[in-house]
Amino acid sequence: MRLYAHIRGWGKYVPPQVMTNDDIARFVDTNAEWIFSRTGIAERRIAGKDDTTTTMAYKAGLAALSAADADPAKVELIIVATMTPDRVMPSTASLVQSLIGAEKAAAFDLGAACSGFVYAYSVASQLIASGAYRNALVIGSDAMSHILDWNDRGTCILFGDAAGAFYLEADEQEGGMLAFELGSDGSGGNLLTGPTVGNSYVPSCGPDLKYNALDMNGRAVFRFATRIMGHAAEEALQKAGLTKDQVDLFIPHQANIRIIESAAKQLGLSMDKVYVNIHRYGNTSAASIPVAFCEAVEEGRLKDGDNVVVVGFGGGLTWAAAVMKWVAVPEEPQDPYSARVARRWVRYQRARLGSLKHRVEHIMDDWLETGSRIVEKQAKRRDPKERSEKE
Repeated sequence: MRLYAHIRGWGKYVPPQVMTNDDIARFVDTNAEWIFSRTGIAERRIAGKDDTTTTMAYKAGLAALSAADADPAKVELIIVATMTPDRVMPSTASLVQSLIGAEKAAAFDLGAACSGFVYAYSVASQLIASGAYRNALVIGSDAMSHILDWNDRGTCILFGDAAGAFYLEADEQEGGMLAFELGSDGSGGNLLTGPTVGNSYVPSCGPDLKYNALDMNGRAVFRFATRIMGHAAEEALQKAGLTKDQVDLFIPHQANIRIIESAAKQLGLSMDKVYVNIHRYGNTSAASIPVAFCEAVEEGRLKDGDNVVVVGFGGGLTWAAAVMKWVAVPEEPQDPYSARVARRWVRYQRARLGSLKHRVEHIMDDWLETGSRIVEKQAKRRDPKERSEKE
C-alpha cells in the first residue's frame, strides 16, 4: 500500500503595510519605473511592529488548518522553512506548535533560504509517504525586511515579508507530491549571504563577506537562477514520468520576472501556464511559493487532476523543484457555516488550553524547584546552631 501526501489545506499571511516603488525611491537613488522594468515588482509588504516570522507563520498555518477543517491538537509534524527566525532557539516551528496548540507534534525549522519551502514540503511528503506521520503542517515564513540594508539599492528593492502554508494528509489515492529534485552548490555560498550569528564566526566565504545584512552578487545569482530553475524542473518531471507538455501550471519562486520568463521559456511553457504575483509582493523568500499557490487556488487556476510544478532557488546556493498532482479537496460538510465556525473555534481554544496547561506546568515546576532550594539553604544555615545547642 503506497501513501501519498495530499494538500488538504493552504493558507497565507501578508502584512497590511504596503511599500511601493515610489516609497523606496524616496530614500534610495532609483525610481519606480526602473525597479519595475528590471524586476517586475511594483510593491511589497513590510512587517509591522506586531509582525514577526513566528506570528506570520502562525497566522498562515492557522489559515491552512482552517481550510482543511483540521484539529490543531491532532497535527503530528510541523516544519517551518525560514532564513529569518526570531531566535536561534527555540525554533520557529516550536513556537508555532505552542501557539496553535499542537502539543503532540514534532517540530523543527529548515534552512535552505528561498528554496526552503520546497525542501520542507519534500521532507514532509516523504515522511508521510513512509507511514511515519499521518499529517504535517509545512510553513514558509520570512521577515526579509529585518535583514536588509535599506541603503543598498541592489537588494532592498527586491524583498518583502509574508508567510504561506500547506496542511498535508496521507491518502492512498494517487496525487499530491509525485517527485522532487533538491540540490546545493556550496562553492557559491559567498554569492548570496545573510547576517552572521555569534561572535566566534570565522569567514569562510571570502574577506568581503558582510556580517549584519543580506548581501548579494546580483549578476552572478541571476545567471545561476536562469540556468538552474528550468533544469531542476526538468529533473523533477523526469522522475515523475511526465513531460513538459503535461504541465498544467508552473508556480516558480517569485524572485524576478525575467528569471521567471527564462524558466518558462526553457520548459517550453507559455506564460498563461505560469503563475505570477511578484508585482504584488516581491521576493518573500520561503513564503514565495506557498503564497503564490494559495492565490492560484483562490483564482481558480487549479483543476482536479492538474499537474503542477513548483521550483525555487536561493542562498547556499540551493535549488528545489517538486511535481504534484492536484486532487480537489472534498467538499465541505453541508452543516451550516456558523456551525463550522463554532466547531473550529472550540477546537482551537481546546488546543490552546492544552498548550497553556503545559506552560503553567513548566512555571509551577520552576517555582517548586526554587522553593526547594530556598528550604535547603535555610536548613543548612540552621544546622550549625542546632549542633552547638546539642553540645
